[in-house]
Amino acid sequence: MTDLTQLLRQAMEGERRDKGALFASLYPELRRMASARLKRSAQVAHLDTTSLVHESYLRLVGAGQLRADDRGRFLAYAARVMRSVVIDFIRESRAERRGGVAVHVTLNTNVEESVAANESDVLRVSEALDALAATDEQLVRLVEMKYFAGYNERAIAEILGTSERTLRRDWQRARLLLHAALK
Repeated sequence: MTDLTQLLRQAMEGERRDKGALFASLYPELRRMASARLKRSAQVAHLDTTSLVHESYLRLVGAGQLRADDRGRFLAYAARVMRSVVIDFIRESRAERRGGVAVHVTLNTNVEESVAANESDVLRVSEALDALAATDEQLVRLVEMKYFAGYNERAIAEILGTSERTLRRDWQRARLLLHAALK
């Protein structure tokens, strides 16, 4: 982990080869996060794991500065970026369906309805998280890491620097708040 923290710091200072080394060392973890996210949302079928990882990484370093100084903070930030990539992808695909450049032909209306419903759920969760961010940013990070990045409780507790018991209580509270916001 000290090598990764050192790579993060060097990449933040802006050296291109350091960003490449950082990407190579984090690629398996980012790929696992993306795969877990896309498994739960098979309806985002046009977005594959590799595309999600690469787009997320481009956004992570594209802003000109990485916003993390250790592994845990970086992975929490990566979960947030993956969330924004998935949400942007869904919004873009919905915009195309409402009259974008391409002509869309639906062969099976049942498939179309199930895709729209699942995309709507992801968008509603994202909007609820935006509202929750005003109240409790820690809960938002927890939901992003669990729902959008696919981490288990042990990994999230380690990354956020909290106990699993506290994390379970926070998860229960986050679920209740999100449930109320989604109604």
